[in-house]
Amino acid sequence: MKGFKLTLLENILSPQDLIGLSDAELKNLAGELRNRILETVSKNGGHLASNLGIVETTLAIHRVFNNPEDQIVFDVGHQCYTHKLLTGRQQVFSSLRQWNGISGFTNRKESDKDAFGAGHSGTSISAALGLAMANQLDGKENYVIAVVGDGSFTNGMIYEALNNCNKKNLRLIIILNDNEMSISENVGGLSNYLSKIRNSQNYFNLKHQTQSLLHKIPTIGDGLIEGTRKLKKHIKKRVVAENFFEHLGLDYLGPVDGCDLKKLESVLSEAKSKTNCCLVHVHTVKGKGYVHAEEHPEMYHSSGPFDQVKGIEKKASEDSFSAQFGKIMVAAANADDSICAITAAMTGGTGLDHFSLTHPRRFYDVGIAEEHAVTFAAGLSANGKTPVCAIYSTFVQRVYDQLIHDAAIQKLPLIMALDRCGLVPGDGITHQGIYDCSYLSTIPGIEIYSPETYDEMKQSFATCFEAPKLAIIRYPKGAQQQYDRSGFNLCGEFCYQDFDDTGRNQGDPEIVMVTYGRITKNVYEAVQLLKANHRIRLIKLIQVYPLNSQKILSLIGQPRLVYVLEEGIRSGGIGEKLAAAIAQHDGCKPDTIRIRAIEDPLMEQGDLAALDGYCGFLPPQIAAEIAEISKAK
Repeated sequence: MKGFKLTLLENILSPQDLIGLSDAELKNLAGELRNRILETVSKNGGHLASNLGIVETTLAIHRVFNNPEDQIVFDVGHQCYTHKLLTGRQQVFSSLRQWNGISGFTNRKESDKDAFGAGHSGTSISAALGLAMANQLDGKENYVIAVVGDGSFTNGMIYEALNNCNKKNLRLIIILNDNEMSISENVGGLSNYLSKIRNSQNYFNLKHQTQSLLHKIPTIGDGLIEGTRKLKKHIKKRVVAENFFEHLGLDYLGPVDGCDLKKLESVLSEAKSKTNCCLVHVHTVKGKGYVHAEEHPEMYHSSGPFDQVKGIEKKASEDSFSAQFGKIMVAAANADDSICAITAAMTGGTGLDHFSLTHPRRFYDVGIAEEHAVTFAAGLSANGKTPVCAIYSTFVQRVYDQLIHDAAIQKLPLIMALDRCGLVPGDGITHQGIYDCSYLSTIPGIEIYSPETYDEMKQSFATCFEAPKLAIIRYPKGAQQQYDRSGFNLCGEFCYQDFDDTGRNQGDPEIVMVTYGRITKNVYEAVQLLKANHRIRLIKLIQVYPLNSQKILSLIGQPRLVYVLEEGIRSGGIGEKLAAAIAQHDGCKPDTIRIRAIEDPLMEQGDLAALDGYCGFLPPQIAAEIAEISKAK
């Protein structure tokens, strides 16, 4: 990765600047692109391995097609870094994933070169088909190109879309970026199928070499090519059986080496000549050009900042909620052989690595198929197992129907372990885990726990294992916050602490502050700024739904102010539910109820401090708001 000067890349202000570059210049440009991506991701964090693997493929797309007239849709969108660098964003690329910087995903608001926003897997072909059909209705002859990783082909929505791609004269080209990885290693029958197709590479190499030779024969070369088409089809059927995509009515080209720019351009140009939707199978290497990422692509799927020379250093015991969840699951499964773990291509991210090795028969990675994961878990539950389904909060938005229809209605116990809840730094608008409490609390019979500490997390799981139920246990990315919790009194579903200027209770509190989860530390620090002038009671919820209204309201009493702060959206959130309970209870009549929650959920990327500041969650902001309310009384 060393030794490249960014002279070529600095002159690429739009995809049109790629035209006319020599083979040697394109090779050097690919090196510069990888160097720039590595440099930026090592400083800012981001998705590295997939972006290093798709450099030449992206260059070929932009040389063969005319973006933005020809629209490119990236599935998930986190493999678009080369696309961003080639479409006028190289000057701001150092701000990748930073507050007020550019997104780590495609974003229509950011550039007209981003045809469709993304962040979750499996959406690309549906969106691209819609774009292509709209073009067809308008009489436009522009192409739409969907770039889809093989991991996304485990998502059911992909097949729903493919089933509708057999329209005639549809200028839609699907590029299957096959790097044999999703996030964890690809699993299932489709992965095996793609591997079988890759083994037929020799046939396609022979095909293109033969065509190249025939083209060089004066006068009769093109005629010979046309005359051999029937023979080609016959040979193809003998060497490579008609594949799945062709059975769906798509033309299929490939596999082609994703690092061979000349072959890529040739195959993409051939795809443009097809009258049907065409799938181009490209074989890339995840982490290409950076030895650490090539050897351990799963570690470099999404990473924080790291040293370029040393790479990401493995920690013997990572201090995080995800790691703690993994330990809880192994210990529970050791004691109870009914406990099973399910994840959706997130074995490492959810902390289930050790479980997968310790209890392989009770571990299920279903690929990027969240809906299937939950109904599969419900099936396990129906036959007496205790399933724990570990998925990131943002992806649980996809399984609302399954939780209602396949678990709640049938009263099947099922535990959902929700990782990355609350504000999620770096990944931005599509990955914030801020909706789950609001919509999941509408599911009949559900219980929601939001532990703030590892001990509370252990107790929450122990409660759910002891009395099986439909339950959500939600926790944030990273480690538990550090501050003095010694004054909290535990009351089962919640705990509380009183503060005043002398350290002694002096009657009922003037201000009651209610919160839950990671944001409790910020509220605690705000209390330290206020306690010299106010008697304050801080209540931290552990079980956030259903609320133990009777106990909580008796603790709230009749203060001047009840201030509820939650790291989630306001609409339908826990704050609104608590306010409704207060309004209906005669014995609890505060003068004022104020809810500080997320009013604008469409937040772009940034670090946690920036996101907290935007939401008004920083301790000085909380203290200032409460002081202002108190002054007005």
